[in-house]
Amino acid sequence: QVQLVESGGGLVQPGDSLRLSCAASGRTFSSYPMGWFRQAPGKEREFVSAINWSGGNTDYADSVKGRFTISRDNAKNTVYLQMNSLKPEDTAVYYCAGATYYSGSYFPTHDEYDYWGQGTQVTVSS
Repeated sequence: QVQLVESGGGLVQPGDSLRLSCAASGRTFSSYPMGWFRQAPGKEREFVSAINWSGGNTDYADSVKGRFTISRDNAKNTVYLQMNSLKPEDTAVYYCAGATYYSGSYFPTHDEYDYWGQGTQVTVSS
């Protein structure tokens, strides 16, 4: 069974930090790009960040640029999302995804990710 499991979500106050983890099992994802998405109630799932196979190239949504950092540890088959200076508008369920069939250069589109985790809730509230 191939599985992605997110962890690290929780309830924090504005300005706080969280680090999300996405642990992959069932296969090695070290050769493939990974991404983070989020979905708030009543809204479409939106792109947050992506990282290429080696971790040498990253991409961020404008809304999180400068505050979030994506990284990966291929030896642990794990991807991270460090979230700093959290805002109430960051409240959402955060999903990690892998693109094992992607043949592009660095970053797949949403529909090109073929493995998804079940999500972890992040709530930013005072």
